[in-house]
Amino acid sequence: MSREPNRVNPPELSPPTGFSHAVVASGRRLVLLAGQTALDTDGKIVGEGLPAQFTRALTNLLTALRHAGGAPADLARVTVYATDVADYRAHARELGAIWQRLAGRDYPAMAVIGVTRLWDEQALVELDGIAVLP
Repeated sequence: MSREPNRVNPPELSPPTGFSHAVVASGRRLVLLAGQTALDTDGKIVGEGLPAQFTRALTNLLTALRHAGGAPADLARVTVYATDVADYRAHARELGAIWQRLAGRDYPAMAVIGVTRLWDEQALVELDGIAVLP
């Protein structure tokens, strides 16, 4: 059996853009990734605007995954928490390009959830995830 998760996108559903409708993953280790924002190594939020903060938050998530022994292709689920969903939608194409540059073109099952604020008040976006490793 292949290590790669199976992305399921039924033709009866709208075509997915930047996500997969379902992901069937098999493996032996489950990695639960804590929410990551645009914190730098000093614990300060960095990045002006959503695209810059998204880049740092995704980089932080992928760094945690890499240190747990995984790779972007192992992601089965990612949840994005955005303080301004309209701003997220306005930057969707740019955020998709950032995702592809950092994580590739195989998308996990994803959701974007609008929130009033995040733990760090300056944070505009937070990502958490679940990965399945062999």
